[in-house]
Amino acid sequence: MDARILVVDDEQLIRWSLCRRLGEEGYVCIEAEDGASARARADEGSLDLALLDIRLPDVDGMTLLTQLRERHPHMRFVVITAHSTVNGAVEAMKIGAHDYVAKPFNMDGLVLTVRNVLEASGLERRLVAEVGQQKARFGLSNVVGDSEVMAHIRDLVRKVARSETTTILLLGESGTGKDMVARAIHYESARVEMPFMNITCTALPETLLDSELFGYEKGAFTDAKEQKKGLFELADGGSVFLDEVGDMSSGLQAKLLRVLEDKIFRRIGGREDIRLDVRVIAATNRDLQDAIDTQVFREDLYYRLSAMPIVLPPLRERIEDVPLLARHFLAQCNRELHRAFRDFSPEAVQRLLDYPWPGNVRELRNVVERAVLLSSGEVIALDDIHLGRSAFRPRPANDEQAVRLPQNGCNLSDVERDLIRQALERTNWNQTQSAKLLGLTRDQVRYKMAKYRLSEP
Repeated sequence: MDARILVVDDEQLIRWSLCRRLGEEGYVCIEAEDGASARARADEGSLDLALLDIRLPDVDGMTLLTQLRERHPHMRFVVITAHSTVNGAVEAMKIGAHDYVAKPFNMDGLVLTVRNVLEASGLERRLVAEVGQQKARFGLSNVVGDSEVMAHIRDLVRKVARSETTTILLLGESGTGKDMVARAIHYESARVEMPFMNITCTALPETLLDSELFGYEKGAFTDAKEQKKGLFELADGGSVFLDEVGDMSSGLQAKLLRVLEDKIFRRIGGREDIRLDVRVIAATNRDLQDAIDTQVFREDLYYRLSAMPIVLPPLRERIEDVPLLARHFLAQCNRELHRAFRDFSPEAVQRLLDYPWPGNVRELRNVVERAVLLSSGEVIALDDIHLGRSAFRPRPANDEQAVRLPQNGCNLSDVERDLIRQALERTNWNQTQSAKLLGLTRDQVRYKMAKYRLSEP
């Protein structure tokens, strides 16, 4: 839609000239000869910008600017002033004007000023809209759960996000939602308009991770053809999420400690310290105390990171949240996949409640998405719920038996425990290989090992 501009000047010829030229540029102009008519025109409809003469017959331009700005906070203002009152125009900018032009003004220059102010306003509105969309997608409302522990975590996230705390440690098993909590902390904070940068510390070799985090100077190494800024520098003013920080190399741990303590770093090959303001949110599924005992994680870095720890429980310890989470993911999948499922059947919900969820929230999300993709009708039924990797393995033919049932029956838990133990012994206690033999995920094997108290001799 064309921008609507209010032209306020007591000289009819100036108003006519301005409106004629601005109209040629595609703008819609509304005229006002004094303060009273300017207020009335502004109240009649949505206006994007006011060209406001600082000298008016019935009101001081400063007073009118303040009144219009209070009543229409989204309007932008360009003041028109004589050369002798430029200082007054500067004062007007301090109380809300976005630019000024001096009489006698060059019409092309005034049009350029108007265009720049409107473009900046448009960028600001788009930024606000984008931030709103990101907050809706990643904000606190997405940390889902009615359980007591999740209510506590949401309260903690809200307090941490609004505090000045710049170092936060998220702990929990893989798939518990540490990345979602990290984003919620950022998007609920005063840093929301600044960047959120994230990286998985195990995704890259040490040298590449070093350059990704801290950047490098031109000529720092053979392929450094030009200077590159790292994630910390790009996120200045915002947040950096370091996932799987427990697996970071000792050399990078030392660099990270310096960033946390001194708020400075150097690019690779650089000679000058760079100061920055970032919130560091670190996450790991490792037991850092064990990592310290085995000397693979620095104790001083642990204490610096754990100033504000948040522990995310596994889904099996808050199983009452499963139906709410499942419906939350169902709504997401409906939007993303253009489907219209209304709910889960009671039998499907019960199946979700009976499952131990070794892959935690991530696994639940995948199960719901799979059901949405493969199901038909309006309700997700029991047969639409496929759990674990074994759910899609070919079943034995009708005349085959995967496991022969003893004549006198057996205890199913004993059978499962024995099969888990056999798989582990056959693979020399390699959990990944054992999972393949059993048609399970590695997390499922780990869960069952803990359940049956199986440990490597």
